[in-house]
Amino acid sequence: QVQLAESGGGLVQAGASLWLSCRFSGGNLNKNFMGWFRQAPGKEREFVASIHWIGGIADYTGSVKGRFTISKVNAENTMYLRMVDLKPEDTAVYYCAAGDRRTTNPRNYDLWGRGTQVTVSS
Repeated sequence: QVQLAESGGGLVQAGASLWLSCRFSGGNLNKNFMGWFRQAPGKEREFVASIHWIGGIADYTGSVKGRFTISKVNAENTMYLRMVDLKPEDTAVYYCAAGDRRTTNPRNYDLWGRGTQVTVSS
């Protein structure tokens, strides 16, 4: 059974930076895309970024373009999200996910981690 596990969240002040990591284990991923989503209390789960596992095509939601960078190290079974200039509105639980389609819809992702909390104070 393939599992995804996020790490790297924390409590930071506005303007700070964080690295998030997502590593899969337990077998081959067998998915074409991996992505990051976030969910703030009382709000819907929101697409953040995704990357094609082989080709490296990356997509971002508009609110994070220029501040967040998605990357991967295939040999380490790991995807990263580099976040800079964090803002209070970035506060959310960040989830790692994997799926077969290039999409922003979380319903099209089949595998999910448990999430890591990112809190940005003013």
